[in-house]
Amino acid sequence: MAIDISRSARITPKSKFVRHTKVPTQIFETSSDLAKFVASVVADLIRKKNEQNVPPVLGLPTGSTPLGVYRELIRMHNEEGLDFSNVITFNLDEYWPMDPDSIHSYHKFMHENFFDHVNVKPENIHIPRGDIAAEDVDIFCEEYERLIESYGGLDLQLLGIGRSGHIGFNEPGSARNSLTRLVNLDPITRRDAASGFFGEDNVPHHAITMGVGSILSAKKIIIMALGEHKAPVVKRAAEMEVTDEVSASFLQTHANSLFAVDSAAAAELTAVKTPWIVGNIEWTPQLEKKAVIWLSNEVGKPLLKLETDDFLHNHLHQLIHKYGSVAQIRQRVFDGLLEGICTRPAGSDPQRVIVFSPHPDDDVISMGGTLITLADQGHEVYIAYMTSGNIAVFDHDALRHLDFVHEFHKLFHADDTAVLAHIEALKENIASKNAGDLDDAEMLGIKGLIRKTEATAGAQAAGVPEERLRFLDLPFYNTGQVSKKPIGEDDIAIVADLLREVKPHQIYVAGDLSDPHGTHRVCAEAVINAVNVVESEEITPEFWMYRGAWEEYEPHEIERAVPLSPEVVLRKREAIFKHESQKDSAFYPGSDKREFWVRAEDRTRNTATIYNQLGLPEYFAIEAFKQYHGEL
Repeated sequence: MAIDISRSARITPKSKFVRHTKVPTQIFETSSDLAKFVASVVADLIRKKNEQNVPPVLGLPTGSTPLGVYRELIRMHNEEGLDFSNVITFNLDEYWPMDPDSIHSYHKFMHENFFDHVNVKPENIHIPRGDIAAEDVDIFCEEYERLIESYGGLDLQLLGIGRSGHIGFNEPGSARNSLTRLVNLDPITRRDAASGFFGEDNVPHHAITMGVGSILSAKKIIIMALGEHKAPVVKRAAEMEVTDEVSASFLQTHANSLFAVDSAAAAELTAVKTPWIVGNIEWTPQLEKKAVIWLSNEVGKPLLKLETDDFLHNHLHQLIHKYGSVAQIRQRVFDGLLEGICTRPAGSDPQRVIVFSPHPDDDVISMGGTLITLADQGHEVYIAYMTSGNIAVFDHDALRHLDFVHEFHKLFHADDTAVLAHIEALKENIASKNAGDLDDAEMLGIKGLIRKTEATAGAQAAGVPEERLRFLDLPFYNTGQVSKKPIGEDDIAIVADLLREVKPHQIYVAGDLSDPHGTHRVCAEAVINAVNVVESEEITPEFWMYRGAWEEYEPHEIERAVPLSPEVVLRKREAIFKHESQKDSAFYPGSDKREFWVRAEDRTRNTATIYNQLGLPEYFAIEAFKQYHGEL
């Protein structure tokens, strides 16, 4: 039975279809909106098939992208009675070799995040096996294909997309007619998986995956993408030519597929990035600012040197038609950017300020220069470290600190044999770990203490004393692994209590969407909810967002630009250096191998360069901020 995806989409108000894509593409305001929509499509299929007493056959993915969908389906099962008892499932892939009971296996992932919470029958669950012998792999893959066919094929296949453009583990070079098989993993894929395995060296080199042909045989396909780091590959897959270098591009050849993306993942699509190129648009002040800055870059001229012909020859005749005067347009954009340059980010009168730092180093990495400026200008600055960051400490760093404590006790308390024995046991615990094993609570506590002392040193280097530091240790983070729990009432209550304690005039929050593991976004949600809670108590701080280490705001998004002098940049670097466990090799570097301090300096200097090229005052570096307007 067919599912009319386009009809289902129309019932979701917080989304829109975009033009100029070769795969129907629907943009959702938030990842939560996307998850609810996709879950509703799955639920509609299940209910209709159940009415006909025919088993619905689902193809399911793993990873962070579908987690919201699974959580919504679990909610529907618990609260609305959605019945999964007839559902047949086939998972896309599994690492090989991989023990099904390993914390890294997709078998364990699916049970912990979905199957254990709904009433799918165990015999109806099919996941590629990572524990079969090499000589049995080909036979297993053939049987997997035959089993899918025996149920009449997949009714609905859900997909994520990797940064290499893969669907399943169909890496660049995968043929359109490829079937379930053993594959070599692309280096980009292994780097992106490194965090889940606590280091790239621990990521398997192979996986068993359904092929491109297996996926395209599904009757309906929904491919999902979340976050700015997916934006370039979404554009390649949805707009550019079909190529085996981007296996997701083969969805252009499917009769009933849909790209469901959040606003961050849609950022590079032509209709989003440069909508004036694809047709008539409704001009707003924000779009005008974006278009004129784009034009300045396109023709290589400062804003105030743009001419009428520049607008006419670059698809911006509509803008002239609406406003009439090129002189007024360029001056308005220039003045807006100029007014946003702010050397006193909290004003002249003393203010109470809270900087919310998701991890113990995000404050100095992302807005360290502004933090120093605020402290130097006499404001009462607090830093709230929202999570411990303990899982981002390498074992060798923990050993180094244990060695120091061991030698310290030998020097001053040599007779305290119980403590010395305890330290030796902790060191032995690390030495006996297998690659990728989780730390126990005691070791997580030690690693959290390392991050705490580093954060204290970094804050003091930025001019914030220890008594103004708050280590919130939000409960959602305390899983001991990369995957985190959703935001909860306890998290919100902790942040709300801090807001009541300090009664800040101004707060700064990490508002980027590109944090690979979602911690930044969850922390932002905790702050937003807490601000809403205390609003009735007349605690209404000015709310500014900064970007994390991964991305910077585009110039048209920037509402406050804080200039940094060479001396402030040097102090910021010294503050970052205090985070010794993170400095030499970032635990989650993704595809960017630069150290955090290099990344931060390059980013702020690049922002200053962009401002200079637009004809604005020239600065050594600039940190950028955006005011919170009700959405991330």
